[in-house]
Amino acid sequence: MKRRDFLKNSVFATGSILGFPTIIKSSVLAAGAKPNGKINIGQIGFGRIALTHDLPETIKHGLCRVVAVADPDSKRARDGKKWIEDYYTKKTGNAGYVNVKVYADYKELLADKSIDAVIISTPDHWHAQPAMEAALAGKDIYLQKPTSLTIAEGRQMADCVKKTGRIFQIGSQQRSASPWPQFKRVCELVRNGKIGQVKNIIIGLPGDPSGPEEPEMPVPENLNYDMWLGSTPLVYYTEKRVHPQNSYDRPGWLRCEQFGAGMITGWGAHHLDIAHWGMGTELTGPVEIEGTAEFPTSGLWNVHGDFDVRAKYANGVTMHVSGKNPNGVRFEGDAGWIFVSRGSGQVTSSDPVSGDPKNSPVLVSDMKIYEAPLGPNDIHLYDSPEQHLNWLECILSRKEPITPAEVAHRSCSACLVSHIAMKLGRKVRWNPDKEQFIDDPEANAMLSRPQRKPYGTTCVKA
Repeated sequence: MKRRDFLKNSVFATGSILGFPTIIKSSVLAAGAKPNGKINIGQIGFGRIALTHDLPETIKHGLCRVVAVADPDSKRARDGKKWIEDYYTKKTGNAGYVNVKVYADYKELLADKSIDAVIISTPDHWHAQPAMEAALAGKDIYLQKPTSLTIAEGRQMADCVKKTGRIFQIGSQQRSASPWPQFKRVCELVRNGKIGQVKNIIIGLPGDPSGPEEPEMPVPENLNYDMWLGSTPLVYYTEKRVHPQNSYDRPGWLRCEQFGAGMITGWGAHHLDIAHWGMGTELTGPVEIEGTAEFPTSGLWNVHGDFDVRAKYANGVTMHVSGKNPNGVRFEGDAGWIFVSRGSGQVTSSDPVSGDPKNSPVLVSDMKIYEAPLGPNDIHLYDSPEQHLNWLECILSRKEPITPAEVAHRSCSACLVSHIAMKLGRKVRWNPDKEQFIDDPEANAMLSRPQRKPYGTTCVKA
């Protein structure tokens, strides 16, 4: 399964992603449709994921028009404006098709009444707050995973989206037919008992290496570093803590626990979501978790290295998550097993691929399991053509997308309780209904983090 090659040589090489606009079907036109059929979108955060994934996968559809970009790094904001305008110039032949507005503060973008929806492609610690504020501003939201930095933030965000009734989609693109239809197929087979009763799920995730200490550096004039840090503690600037100033390579913040939990949420949000989808546990979580992990004791990059997590769900299924397992999800039942992964497919060049030498996206104990037909009375899961397109169509129809806020929160919270178990190095018991650890004040103290004002979800008047 090959992924479209994006911008191999230049940040502005827009020619590689051009395509014909999607025709708007009458079935998706509803009360939410705009008179001209275009959804005006603002891009919040113009970094690696926005450049290589979120913008290309959204802007190509004729349902929308990207009209604004916001980033606390003015250089990146200007790059975003140029990228979008160059795209439309080449696509339409009209150099004045759109004059993209640039904002240093995303809150000013949210105040723009002409903008209908936003894509939030920011670092993990800047996910929940702008999503809440966008919902309160009446904007529909596409949010990069993971949903939140903490479980408390995720709950606030999911509740806010529900209260406002906005259309919310998380970037769990493994659920959609393009580019990886095998995930839906496998989950349908599992849900319909084709491997018998599910007993175990084995998940493999990549890891991140640690790094050396990094010297303090002057803050670039183009970066509002205080805003970039947001609700997290004030620490000295060094480029490898933030993002490269002269490229769009993988940023260093991904390896700093201050801004995220590492690969347990970075890729765990994808694979645990698939495990939940296959089990039918999308609105709950594990009830018992134990974990161990190696955490660096020095250096700037301090997210987990090698790790091992074992969890149990109320339905009796056990889950084993480790970097030593092949990258993917293996469902084991009493009548067979099936393993699913992206194979050789990647979103960005730094994405790891399956541990299978042949990069096969599906392995199965018996091919008859994978080839088994589904009847009209079987469970048929949500059919989404592509994650961003599904979001756009749901903005118009006002139907729920394939991965709404509550589902997104539950996938993320399962990762975060695993991270807490890894940090504690012992077994914890979790009540997914109350979202509290049972008789464990030490673990419950880790459900949230102090937030540095004036930033953070606690400062949002929901």
